[in-house]
Amino acid sequence: MLQTPSGGAGSGTAARDSGLMSIGTVLNVLRDEFPEVTISKIRFLESEGLIEPQRTPSGYRKFSPRDVERLGHVLRMQRDHYLPLKVIREHLDAMERGEAAPLPVVGRQRSGDGEPEEAERSTVARIGRDELLAAADIDETELREWESYGLLAPLAEGVYDAEAVTVAALVAELGRFGIEPRHLRVMKAAAEREAGLVDQVVAPLKRHRNPQTRTLAEARTKELAALTMKLHSALVKAALGVRLP
Repeated sequence: MLQTPSGGAGSGTAARDSGLMSIGTVLNVLRDEFPEVTISKIRFLESEGLIEPQRTPSGYRKFSPRDVERLGHVLRMQRDHYLPLKVIREHLDAMERGEAAPLPVVGRQRSGDGEPEEAERSTVARIGRDELLAAADIDETELREWESYGLLAPLAEGVYDAEAVTVAALVAELGRFGIEPRHLRVMKAAAEREAGLVDQVVAPLKRHRNPQTRTLAEARTKELAALTMKLHSALVKAALGVRLP
């Protein structure tokens, strides 16, 4: 649970006495765990209905400890589980109603060391178009556009792999920073080249008739994919000259 101070600079005596905090104080509290959070991000989450801070007569936001705790939950579920905001909002609302609400599982999640890992899915590995739209909190127009750029593609049966939810959620998140789907074609092309390299290495094992060898091929594919993702991440960090958690 986030530790919340009794007040902060600029919050005012009344706010301190009531335990309410200004948005600047909330930002300082959250940055211990979420160093990249910004005031704009907090305002965006408010506009999406994830939090409802009080307003002073002059229009300033005042956050209660409960608001800050809820914000922490939202940011944690985005960071660790890649959950769409709609799913997060429904999950938190169910918890506040006292309902049993296990954390939804879609696509990939992060392990304890921050690396993506394959999640234990509570649903089947295939989802329909309407389910994808709802889970990713996008509309039909957005999905068609993303499909036109090859970022998402249905399977032969017209359904999608569950990983499509993760892709859609990340494309939407990047879009909030002004990165358009057409800009992401280079990432798609790079991913396909990396996948091709891995497939080339394990192809001899996949063609083998021995079931144990084919099982080894699957394990080797996962191992090489994980190493490829780590290398890609390290190269991007080095190119940008930044250190990320």
